[in-house]
Formats: sequence, structure tokens, C-alpha cells
Amino acid sequence: MKALILVGGYGTRLRPLTLTVPKPIVDFANKPMIIHQIEALKRAGCDEVVLAINYQPKVMMDFLKEWEQKLQIKITCSQETEPMGTAGPLRLASDILDDGSGDPFFVLNSDVICDFPLKEMLAFHKQKGAEGTILVTRVEDPSKYGVVVMDDSAHVERFVEKPKTFVGDKINAGIYVLNPAVLERIELRPTSIEKETFPLIVRDKGLYAFTLDGYWMDVGQPKDYLRGLGLHLESLQRRDPESLAQGPTFIGNNIVHPSAKIGSDCQIGPDVSIGLECVIGNGVRISNSVLLHRVKVANYARIADSIVGWGSSLGKWTRVEFKSVIGEDVHVRPEVFLNGSIVLPHKEIKESIMDPGTIIM
Repeated sequence: MKALILVGGYGTRLRPLTLTVPKPIVDFANKPMIIHQIEALKRAGCDEVVLAINYQPKVMMDFLKEWEQKLQIKITCSQETEPMGTAGPLRLASDILDDGSGDPFFVLNSDVICDFPLKEMLAFHKQKGAEGTILVTRVEDPSKYGVVVMDDSAHVERFVEKPKTFVGDKINAGIYVLNPAVLERIELRPTSIEKETFPLIVRDKGLYAFTLDGYWMDVGQPKDYLRGLGLHLESLQRRDPESLAQGPTFIGNNIVHPSAKIGSDCQIGPDVSIGLECVIGNGVRISNSVLLHRVKVANYARIADSIVGWGSSLGKWTRVEFKSVIGEDVHVRPEVFLNGSIVLPHKEIKESIMDPGTIIM
């Protein structure tokens, strides 16, 4: 069975992290985002994953070669010479996705994180005799989204973009199971699966919706990345509690790489991810934050609701708060306060930045 992941383009919403690596290989809970998806596809029975890429394909593929061996799954690249939207990449990779067996294939958006109920979704797709199945998730305020309207048998009837009156509370979650016949509906050009392909399948009464029972988040921008981390760690607490950090230092759900070192009298959590070879000093406070690989935090620093990039360091008594995002190799001097700051890679910060949203170039 095959799958295609829509890797997309420049990852501008997650800058400055994506100035260092493409968005799909930014770590999420100490594992590259895209690896969460590939592992789920492997569990669902996929033996080949195609990455639809139009930005830094060599960087992506060089990185993923080691994971190809680790996971024992074939990973190939379908490179776009121009952005092909969300449907064009399927047609571009049709020779791989349609292998002649007639088996359906998965399509995933690379920003999506959830419990990935792919086996259940595939079984539902086959049981319904669907041409296509969309994963949908419930939201509290559907007026902000495109709503998927379905009947009692989960047959999709129509799509309503940002409805002003209530028509349903389920939205497209960015994961699909499709039959090879869908490929014949797509022209080889930049095109949208949501706006152009799915309405054709709805017209022929072949599209169904499988409702996700569990968390879901598009983690393509910092505030959603941090919110998604909290939901993911909560899910791990139910499914795999031993993977979470234990001990009096920790509050709530947290994940810490085994190589990280944490000093005395620290308070870590809730919802913290600490990466490879990080070094945390004494008396440090960290909550709802991510430290990527090799971050050094000196004594009595505080990090809250923020992301600290690879190889960066924070001096004594620093405060990094309010959705600050620090890029790779940034060094913050002692007692500096970053208040919702965006710091590009390879900088030294000597003075506090008080205005939220300030970008340090």
C-alpha cells in the first residue's frame, strides 16, 4: 500500500525554525514532524511513502535516508518544478500511487498531528465502498473553517466555507483515503483537491467522512505547534505513559531526551519537550515550551510558552516568554527578557526586548 505526504513549500509560518531545516523535519516531541506520520503509515500497512516536495528536496531526502532504514519503509521524492497545490502532486506521482493492484492509498498534509487512526479509517473506507474518505474533526467554532456536511451514514453532501449559520461542526482534518480512480479526475496542473476534486466525487456520491475520535492540530505555526504539543503529550499519557518524564522535577506531561541533563531545584512542566543533549542549570523553570537539540540554559532562567532553537543558549536569570521563538545558534546574555520576540539564527541578544512581536534580524 502507498501513501503521499504533501510536504509543501517554504514553511514561512514557522520561521525562524524553517530557516534552518524544512518544516517537516523540525522536531515535534523530540521526533521530526513527518516521522510521526510515516510511523503511523507503516503501522497501517504502507510499504512506500511519496513526499511531494517543492522546497529543499535534497535536504529532505538526505535526512530521511537514515529513517528509511530505521523504519524499513521505502521513502521516495516527487519533486514539483512549480507549486502544484493539493491535488496536482497526486497526479504527478500517479505512477507510484496506482501500482495496478487497485488498492486505495493515503494522502496526508504534513502539518497535521493527531492519533492517526489510519487502520480504522481504511477499514471504514472499504466497508462503505467509498471512492474517497476524508478524516474530519469536531471544532467548537465552525464559522472559522470550511465545514464538511454529511448525512447520518457519513456520506458527504457538500462543503460550506466559513458558515454564518450552523450547518455542522466537523472540518476537513487533512488526511484522506482515495481509490486510484480519483487520479483520473485530476489534471496535471496546479489544482486544489478540496475545491476541485472533492466536489466531483460528491457529485457522484462517492465521498465519505470518518470522524476522528481524539485530538487534532495543524502545527504549522508556533502557537499551534505549542498547543499541539500539549495535546500530543496528553495523548501519550493515555497510550504510552512510560515515554513521559517522571520524578519530582516534573509537573504534568513532559518529554525529555535521555541524553539531556537537568540541574537541581528545577521545575519542568507542564507540556515541555527537551531535546538531545540539552543542558539545564539549577533552579530553572520551564513550562509549555520546546527546547530543540543542544540548548543550554543557565541557572534560574525561566522559559514559558516559547520555542528555543538548536544550539542556542540562555544566560543566568534570563526570561523567554509569551510565544517567543528563538532560531538556531542564538545566545541570550544574562538577565535579558524576551517578550514574545522572534529571533533569527546566529544572533547574540544583549538587551531585553519588551515589545511583543519584535523580529530580530
